[in-house]
Amino acid sequence: MRMKQPNILLMMCDQLRADSIGAYGNGIVRTPHLDRLAQRGLVYQRAYSSCPVCVPARYTIRTGREPYNTGYYDNGGFQPPTGQPANHEERCGAYLPRTMAQLGYRTFGVGKFHTDPWDEELGYEVQLRSEELFDTPEQEAGDDYARYIRERHPEYAHIDQLHGERTDMYYMPQVSPLPARLTVEAWVADQAVELINNHTDHRPYFGFVSFIGPHPPLAPPVPFNRMYNPDAMPNPVRGDRDVDFMDEQLPWMNHLIWAEDIDDPRARALKARYYGEITYIDQCVGRILDAVESRGDADNTLIVFFSDHGDHMGDHHAWQKESFFEASARVPFFLSWPERITSHGKRDDLVCLTDLFAIATHAAGRTETRDGVDVLGILKGVSSPREYLFGWYGQPGKPTFKLMVRHADWKYIYMSNGGREQLFHLGEDPQELVELSGRHPDIAADLRRVAAEEAARHPALAPAMSGSSLRSYPFAERPLTRIRQFNLARGVSDFDVN
Repeated sequence: MRMKQPNILLMMCDQLRADSIGAYGNGIVRTPHLDRLAQRGLVYQRAYSSCPVCVPARYTIRTGREPYNTGYYDNGGFQPPTGQPANHEERCGAYLPRTMAQLGYRTFGVGKFHTDPWDEELGYEVQLRSEELFDTPEQEAGDDYARYIRERHPEYAHIDQLHGERTDMYYMPQVSPLPARLTVEAWVADQAVELINNHTDHRPYFGFVSFIGPHPPLAPPVPFNRMYNPDAMPNPVRGDRDVDFMDEQLPWMNHLIWAEDIDDPRARALKARYYGEITYIDQCVGRILDAVESRGDADNTLIVFFSDHGDHMGDHHAWQKESFFEASARVPFFLSWPERITSHGKRDDLVCLTDLFAIATHAAGRTETRDGVDVLGILKGVSSPREYLFGWYGQPGKPTFKLMVRHADWKYIYMSNGGREQLFHLGEDPQELVELSGRHPDIAADLRRVAAEEAARHPALAPAMSGSSLRSYPFAERPLTRIRQFNLARGVSDFDVN
């Protein structure tokens, strides 16, 4: 007899480190509802974003494809894979929401999508957007959350950056310009609860709920802005600066976002606000979980919670993401389905965001692994876990290209800029403070060979190869620059210098 299709709910945060949740061992931050979700199912200890930056991660989620098929290796825009169609769905297959609709689901998506272009149609029956920045008046007008504030709460419509001030304030402790009941996180939770509570449509639901936070600016609303004492926060964990900055993108990124000289007191204050934002989002997640559990089909509801990447938060002398250090690339990953997954606890399988497509389609009854692995099949014992997990960042054939290999307790990182490499043993050194490629050249060479063999399998990565080896370039630092993150939709592009 065919089993009844479950409801499926994917929930994500932006820039949430795995170690910033109680269920992952953080003894400071308060995340009772995420911990409650963890207790409802499985916690994956070794989950990664295979391209730890905004746009590529989200195209991986909606396609089940890696960057060599999506054509997104960084936030610099689409790089068409050689010989493949330019249309994303012709190249990668139907997007996940469109696939789920074809499988009989009512579909909805709420929150941040980070599409290219901004208004790309993804296949949801109901899609409600809340993006970070607006480049044009049309984008601001088309943003559902901005419209909600403009039409329902015009007393706040004068605020040109609803999620906090950016540019030079990007990594400055802030408080939300809006009360807790009106922030984008509260709005996302409101919309999700309403859509989950739709009892008139008897199809199972596929929902995608995407919070903007705790992505900077770190601006939790009152009272979450003062929930954590900065003096109780630990300082960043820094290794040898020369090792941390072997990836020259890190000092370049620090300067880009006005974060090149953050001292420990400010770093502790930022972590306090980061945790405040996380606890606030946790409260919003709790409301969504309550809505799920209020339905009669709660036990036949599959929930996956994850983030698109982490944030260095000062670790390794760095801020932001876009490296393969754990703080940036490792993500939380909870899998809960009480009717089918009765065992609770921690899993050490190597999983990544690419696997979400197979999780959803397997649960719906028609598994498509695409570039991922069948996580639910692994739990059933009918599929094999991956031995190696790969990460890719930067356009192949450019010095910015770099890759990661995770295998057992080892992590290997290769950077085309200078042909630099790093090797860490995460079992003995989870904070990645001891670089081991010089002490274990045989292991580094073996993982470099595995990486080159994997890259050679994908035509789009050919420019990253030199024969059968990974290409390297003479090391060069990038010219330092700043990014202005004003509301271009309102005609503000720089400081008033007159």
